[in-house]
Amino acid sequence: MEKFAHKHSFGQNFLKDKNVLMKMIDSVDVKEDDLVIEIGPGQGALTKYLKLFHCNLICFEIDTRLKKYLDTFVDDKTEIVFEDIMKVDLNDVLSKYKYNNLYVIANLPYYITTPIIEKIMDSKLDVKAMLFMVQNEVALRLCAKPGSKDYGYISAYLSYYYDTSKVLFVPRKCFEPVPNVDSAVIKLESKTTECLENEELFIKLLKDSFKMKRKNLKNNLSNYDFNVVSEVLKKYDLDLQCRAEQVPVECFVLLANELSK
Repeated sequence: MEKFAHKHSFGQNFLKDKNVLMKMIDSVDVKEDDLVIEIGPGQGALTKYLKLFHCNLICFEIDTRLKKYLDTFVDDKTEIVFEDIMKVDLNDVLSKYKYNNLYVIANLPYYITTPIIEKIMDSKLDVKAMLFMVQNEVALRLCAKPGSKDYGYISAYLSYYYDTSKVLFVPRKCFEPVPNVDSAVIKLESKTTECLENEELFIKLLKDSFKMKRKNLKNNLSNYDFNVVSEVLKKYDLDLQCRAEQVPVECFVLLANELSK
């Protein structure tokens, strides 16, 4: 491909390693009657491989300078939408399509990774799996398990809805221009969730619990009913002196349910 003036403001680092692209494709089982949303296709390096699924494909790209590259992919099953994914009504876009399973695949800009993931989740899409290329340090946080130093609000939040896993480490040399950090591919697979009676309270509880990671729950949850909190924590052999990073998401779910009564 010809030389392209990458915009730092868009977090543009285009993936160029074919082996990485193939491994990404191989990690999802997309069928012809499924729909894939690609975010930030760039010059279409990954798009080219996504089209091998022969499924419906919608690509959201913010940079209209890439139109000459991406328009070559347009056909009766591939749509290129030149809009900011953060401003798009995804449900409105998807209402035009009939499909079996929905997948979201993206090489996410480092500076806006979490907001994009939260945007997708806030849209309440019935997503079977999401596959993201993210900064390696972010991948560790998104896929962290209770007890690890990387476990925080976003990892607990994601783990309620998805089985999260790190699929592939991707060194910085696989991108053009070469970024200052390494990357990783993570996979979020939809799972059956426990009954959550008040999602808004659950999210607030998570954010409050992790607002000061060095503080224990007694400090972070000082505005909550300690009697309720203590009784729930006991069921998991925990108490108010523990930190949020020690608490599994199942405990947070039960705690949110009990506090909502």
